[in-house]
Order: sequence, then structure tokens, then C-alpha cells
Amino acid sequence: MRIPRIYTQQLLQPEVDVVLEEAASHHLLKVLRMETGRELILFNGLGGEYRATITSATKKAATVTISEHDPVERESPLVTELAVGISRGDRFDWVLQKATELGISRIVPLFSERSEVKLSGERLEKRLSQWQKVVIGACEQCQRNTLPELTAPQSVENYVTDSLCDLRFVLHHRSTHHLSQLAAPASVALLVGPEGGLSDAEIQLAENAGFSPLALGPRVLRTETAPLVALSVVQATWGDF
Repeated sequence: MRIPRIYTQQLLQPEVDVVLEEAASHHLLKVLRMETGRELILFNGLGGEYRATITSATKKAATVTISEHDPVERESPLVTELAVGISRGDRFDWVLQKATELGISRIVPLFSERSEVKLSGERLEKRLSQWQKVVIGACEQCQRNTLPELTAPQSVENYVTDSLCDLRFVLHHRSTHHLSQLAAPASVALLVGPEGGLSDAEIQLAENAGFSPLALGPRVLRTETAPLVALSVVQATWGDF
């Protein structure tokens, strides 16, 4: 039976008892129906993972005893940054989940001229919290021990002047650039628009800031497909695929 992996914000070290947070405890005890004596793996994003055993359980909390630390990391040697327009419904959640599985290092949600999603105030805070949960769940599933950075949403204009990656691409289906023509970088940024794509002005803004147009073949991809294809291509070309 597969040993469950659980993210916690607690400090972890061997031979220490830890009371897990309410959400983690609920998942273990109510969803997975685990009982005392069962093993699990914990990680907190600070390095490696920890084998632990459930030693007590109440209606609200599970207490675990940590037995050992494994310093294993499963991060790509290529630093990847995905700046992507916020899309409707659960499409953006899906992009976050799959990008995390593909080894993304940093995710920047974008508001662009053609964005159909408007977020601010309490609604934005709730969405950010939901997005972080999606990223954590993906790390638990794909066995990453380091959480990718998820930033607050920003405009395309602010993003293109702030990105510091060695290579920076704006996805544009009319481009003739090919990755095989380029030397291997240490970091790559990918800028992807929402439904309808980036506006001509935003594409020009990105190019003026040093982003190179990049096409992904002759077919136009959906907003939730394009960033994952692009990330897969750069990982296969320069990363750990």
C-alpha cells in the first residue's frame, strides 16, 4: 500500500512528536481513514521528507512521531517560471496542478487586457488560498518536497520588467523561433495569455522587455494546454526529462 505524503507547516526533526494542523489531520483521519500505528511521510518545504507514525488521534487532530529524515529532493536543475493569464472556472487550478507536477519553480498569475476574470479584496485572498492548496496537493501527489513559489497576481506590464530569467519567451503562435537554435540556459520564463491570448500591445511590451516570441507548432492551443506543453518542451530540452 502506498504511504501517504502530507504537507505541514510545522518544524520537523527526528524523534519528535508533532500535532498536525486541522486540515492535514482531517485528510488523514476522515478521508484516508488512517488509524494509530499507520505510517506516513511528512514534508514542510524546508528540505527533504520525514517518515512518521500516527501515535494518537482525536476527532480534530492527529499526533505523529517522526522517525527519520530523508534529504531527497526531486527538483529539476532548470529553473522555470510560468507567468500565465488567469482563466475561468477550474482551468487555472488545472494549470497550477500540472505545472507543479512538471517541475515549475515559480508561478505568476497575470491580469491582462483580455482577462475575463476580475479579482480583488476578499475574493482575491480566497482564490490565492485555493491556488496554494492546489499546489500543495500536487506536491503531495508527485513527491516534490519543495513547493514552487506562487506569487500574487500582477499585470503583464509589471511582470515583463521584473523577470530575471536567462531566457524569456512569450508564447505567440505566429513566431518562427525554435528552442533547438538556442544555447542551454540556467533559467527560463514563459509568458502565456488568458483565453483569447495576449493583446498585440502586450506582446510588443514583452518583446521590448527582452522576451522572444515562441510558437508551439501550427495549431492554436487552449489557454490551459499551452503553458503545460511549453513547460514540457523546455524540461525535455534543458531540464530533467
